[in-house]
Amino acid sequence: MENNSEEKNKEQITEITIVMPTQAYFMSGIRDFTLNLIKNMTDFSEQWAYRFQSIVDELCNNAIEHGSRQGESIKIIFQSIKSEYIQIIVEDSGTGPKQLKAEEIMKLVEERKDQKLLNGLIRGRGLPKIVAEWTDELEFSNLENGGVRVRVKKFLNDPIFQKNINLNNNPTHIILN
Repeated sequence: MENNSEEKNKEQITEITIVMPTQAYFMSGIRDFTLNLIKNMTDFSEQWAYRFQSIVDELCNNAIEHGSRQGESIKIIFQSIKSEYIQIIVEDSGTGPKQLKAEEIMKLVEERKDQKLLNGLIRGRGLPKIVAEWTDELEFSNLENGGVRVRVKKFLNDPIFQKNINLNNNPTHIILN
């Protein structure tokens, strides 16, 4: 019976893979695609759709800046099971000038979750304060080619996604939930 359940889930998975050059120029298309995908495949409020767009933006920009040199590519995989979860996987080529191993990246994320440490940083807040805070699962793994794969998952059955959070009409504040 479990095999039938697994086969049923495989049939329900929607998967879209995009391979793009390591040029920030192409990120506007990925942003638009992500936003439309989230709005059409989930019950996220508009605010949560924009948050997930920010997550994908952060992951792709990190892969471009740190994990893949100019002229290489990154891979973005969008996976979803309707009403269950949306998962994003971003893979870099492992050729970037600031390439770190998966364990090193996870250590940085854990260290930077501490708000006191972040006060003096101009950069380096995206993974711990955007990606880690707004996803249910965050995982880094090393690829055989030397690259890194980051996988994030957000479960869709939380009623908070249908609500916009009141920011007291102050657009300069981000409230992480």
